[in-house]
Amino acid sequence: MADNQQAAAGSEQATQPQFALQRIYVKDLSFESPNSPMVFQDQWKPQVNLDLNTTHSKVSDTQYEVVLSLTVTAKLDEKVAYLVEIQQAGVFLMQGFPEQQIGPMLGAYCPNLLFPYARESIDNIVSKGSFPALMLAPVNFDAIFAQAVKRKQQEAEGNGAAAPEAPQTH
Repeated sequence: MADNQQAAAGSEQATQPQFALQRIYVKDLSFESPNSPMVFQDQWKPQVNLDLNTTHSKVSDTQYEVVLSLTVTAKLDEKVAYLVEIQQAGVFLMQGFPEQQIGPMLGAYCPNLLFPYARESIDNIVSKGSFPALMLAPVNFDAIFAQAVKRKQQEAEGNGAAAPEAPQTH
């Protein structure tokens, strides 16, 4: 009887969804300070702009690569003080999840895990460029993903086509 219970427990574990972060890495990183050293003579009151994008691709049946791309531009008046571009990536194991959960995980949950690493890399490279530290504010990837889904649904209704299950966020 104990063997039957163990076998049942084993089969339940096999069907339970599994999620694991397998690797986090910087895929690409760029820093430019086109107006240095003159930019250091100006009073430091920058206008900072953040652009972000996420993409994902299937690596294997159970692994996905998610890439969070951030571009930070700091300007003093119209002069670019610095420009940082980073692609922070991760490989995620996802097994046993219903199809409808994969999209939100790839579009919101995984980028949310990657963001602190990208933020730290940006702060580090900006400081090494001799600029004041830059700590980016948190980003609500759930809201961004929900907006992307809504936008894709509206586009699909306008074109008469079916909406994709996991839209890319922009």
